[in-house]
Amino acid sequence: MSHRKLKVGAAQFASEIGDVDANIDRHLDWIARGRAAGLDLLVMPELSLTGHYGPEKLLTAAMKRSDPRLLQLAEAAGEMAVTVGFIEEGAAAQFYNTAAMLRGGRLVHMHRKVNLPNYGKLEEGKHYATGRFVETHNLDDDWCAGLLICADLWNPALTHLAFLHGATLMIGPVSSGVEAVGIDFDNPGGWALTMRFYSMMYAAPTIMVNRTGTERDLTFWGGSRILDPFGRELAVAGTGEELITATLDFDEVRRARHMLPTVRDSNMALVLRETTRLFEKIGVPDIVRTDP
Repeated sequence: MSHRKLKVGAAQFASEIGDVDANIDRHLDWIARGRAAGLDLLVMPELSLTGHYGPEKLLTAAMKRSDPRLLQLAEAAGEMAVTVGFIEEGAAAQFYNTAAMLRGGRLVHMHRKVNLPNYGKLEEGKHYATGRFVETHNLDDDWCAGLLICADLWNPALTHLAFLHGATLMIGPVSSGVEAVGIDFDNPGGWALTMRFYSMMYAAPTIMVNRTGTERDLTFWGGSRILDPFGRELAVAGTGEELITATLDFDEVRRARHMLPTVRDSNMALVLRETTRLFEKIGVPDIVRTDP
């Protein structure tokens, strides 16, 4: 039986801080390159439409999900799925670090960042509300995309949830600066290890897309990568602006998951029971709001 192959790309580049219109033009150029390369899926970095320090201009850079500029990118994408990052203004003037998947003139999937880092030089809790859901999106009958943003992937429970929701491919737009966590923390090495671990553990291809250049006090090292379901690197970018591509084969996912059935053996009932027991022991956090 033959299963669909998926040609994917990762576009790493720098963004103008807070200048959505200038960044729209850059996105249109990368989308044109992706379509010319025959891609089925193109992924861009975290906050690609605003830059890492976009929150400096949050009130002018934020966009509602119905913003015509997002729909312009969705129209340009055609049948290619494109993932972009932006500051989303939700209901009741709540702001989120959001990644959206665009395709066929529509916004077809969206993820609000759940794990907002507040350490080192990262202060996302000052600007963003917390996302509350981990969901997936079916690209076709075989490929189901999990979409998590940067520090979400440093919370293994969130990744586990995405794969339990049926993901057969993990997409990770990131904004990783060398200096972000601290001088003794190897961000490039950490991301290489993390993505290889998830690909091997869950027998699923992964796509990690970082930005390039410098913003204020952070140096972005690029290093975007595409891995197969055995953890092998299919394409790795350098430090400059670049589009890397690879072809993913679902037959490889089937073979890898037959060899290492992590999802099958996850034992959700035990996790639910033990999590409930922990809540009863230490108390449930006093968070009652839900995403608008």
